Amino acid sequence: MKATLVVLLFAVSAIAQDQTAISAAEAACGSKDVKFEAKQDTNQHPTSQPEAGKALVYVIEDLGECSGCAPNGNSFFNDVDQALTRVGVDGAWVGANRGSSYFFLATDPGEHHLCIKWQSRLAFRSRAFAMANFTAEEGKVYYFRERVFPGEHGDYSFDLDSVNSDEGKYLVASYAFSVSHAKK
Repeated sequence: MKATLVVLLFAVSAIAQDQTAISAAEAACGSKDVKFEAKQDTNQHPTSQPEAGKALVYVIEDLGECSGCAPNGNSFFNDVDQALTRVGVDGAWVGANRGSSYFFLATDPGEHHLCIKWQSRLAFRSRAFAMANFTAEEGKVYYFRERVFPGEHGDYSFDLDSVNSDEGKYLVASYAFSVSHAKK
């Protein structure tokens, strides 16, 4: 009986620790109540260089291409081609991407924590997220690529990677600019 109680106590403690770790990690994101509207703007294609005392961060949603898909064919690609992902930095949502698109933001030098999270009315999709951290240096440009992958049971996962400047510039040149704002 005592052994069962001890095991149960450790199990409850482990669950509490996991929840604490998850909450700490999610602190890179933003409030669950903030929702965005975003659209691709194919008429403008802005790029920038860092302003004095800042670093510049590009976040690129790269959904790739569906090579070999029949018209109306690949349900995975058709299902995610307009995915709206919110982007958080250090605990605040700063923008969003819709579909294969990009946006950029200036940030202060120092350590930063990025978060992307799928914004969807469907609960199982809204659980899809990814995180990354980096240390920004004044005058530098950073590129992060977000990608979505199908799971085994109709769920999805995201990946958020730092990419080198050559690939980052290529992706920015290849995709539309994302214009986003928080819904009121």
